Amino acid sequence: MDVFLMIRRHKTTIFTDAKHSSTVLELKRVVEGILKRPPDEQQLYKADQLLDDGKTLGECGFTSQTARPQAPATVGLVFREDEAFESLCIEPFSTPPELPDVMKPQQSGGSANEQTVP
Repeated sequence: MDVFLMIRRHKTTIFTDAKHSSTVLELKRVVEGILKRPPDEQQLYKADQLLDDGKTLGECGFTSQTARPQAPATVGLVFREDEAFESLCIEPFSTPPELPDVMKPQQSGGSANEQTVP
C-alpha cells in the first residue's frame, strides 16, 4: 500500500509517496535526492517522536488510512548543523488575507440597494 507524506522543515514542504514497507532510511534517500543533504545529516520525526532508520513506515504508524493523498501525514525534518541537530521547527502555512467588503457575500434583508419588483 502507498502512504502519502508531507515532509516539512521550516517553510519547506515536500510531498511524496512511498510504500508502507519502505524504511525510514529509504525516505531519507528521497529527501537527499531533492535537498542534496545525505541521510546521516537528517532526522525525521512523526509528531515529536524521532523515527528509527531501520523501521518501515508501516511500523512507524503510517498507513493508507492515516496517510491518504487528500490528507498526507506530516513528517518533520531536521538537519545536522556542525556537530548537533537543529531543533524541529515547522512554520505554519500562511493564511489568505481577508476579503474586501465588495467581495463578501451580501446578507439578505432590507438593504438600501435592493429594489422591490411590483
